[in-house]
Amino acid sequence: MSAIASDISNAASRLRDWLARFERVFVLTGAGVSTGSGIPDYRDAEGNWKRPAPVTWQAFSGDPAVYRRYWARSYVGWPKFSVAHPNAAHHALAALEHAGPVTTLLTQNVDGLHQAAGSRHVIDLHGRLDQVICLSCGTQITRDALQPRLVADNPDWHPGAAAMAPDGDADIAADAETVFVPPHCARCGGLLKPDVVFFGENVLRARVHDARAALTASEAMLVVGSSLMVYSGFRFAKMASEAGLPLAILNAGTTRADALAELRLAAEIGATLDAVRS
Repeated sequence: MSAIASDISNAASRLRDWLARFERVFVLTGAGVSTGSGIPDYRDAEGNWKRPAPVTWQAFSGDPAVYRRYWARSYVGWPKFSVAHPNAAHHALAALEHAGPVTTLLTQNVDGLHQAAGSRHVIDLHGRLDQVICLSCGTQITRDALQPRLVADNPDWHPGAAAMAPDGDADIAADAETVFVPPHCARCGGLLKPDVVFFGENVLRARVHDARAALTASEAMLVVGSSLMVYSGFRFAKMASEAGLPLAILNAGTTRADALAELRLAAEIGATLDAVRS
């Protein structure tokens, strides 16, 4: 592994030179790309949780109290999450796709900001938070369409002091969570779930297949803003290394694949990528 570069100008120069070697680069992005848009991330510089781990699929689908808690917090967090705008990192990655060499962008984020910035070849590894699906009948609605129903079903509900948390979540008063009326499918009464991959849930095989195929067709891999502590993302860095593809990482903190990277950069993500495309 090469020495870590933290100075923005130096990091941008090294990344620009690295990218210039390739015509087809596979990019994986994580929460660190969206922090500049006001969306909090999950982990600190050492890769440890900053807060309790997100709700698991098993708890969400099997425990009514957890289901209620999730939707109460989402009710509060969604309005701010839904108006987030792409930042310099998103725009720079879109520009690197349009001009080359980025060919595919695999994102662990669920915010849709890469598409909003103009990236066209995006694989949403963990799904999208702006879609909701019924676990019983499969009916799909937009998250925006669900919000008025939550408001109507909870006319006198008050969350207390609230703080934004990752991926449309919010920290609210525990007492408020217990009296929230959660949503159910208007067609069959089933449980509703955001169309994202929860912890303990498998990523859709089709997405993994598409990502594997894109990586196989690439000459190198770039990781941006991900600690890769979750295996669903780390496995692609591992695959790249095993295939002999050069790997570069731009991330503020430690990553699970640091030992696999030939170029490791710890500079500020948005400023560095913006400088790379300039």
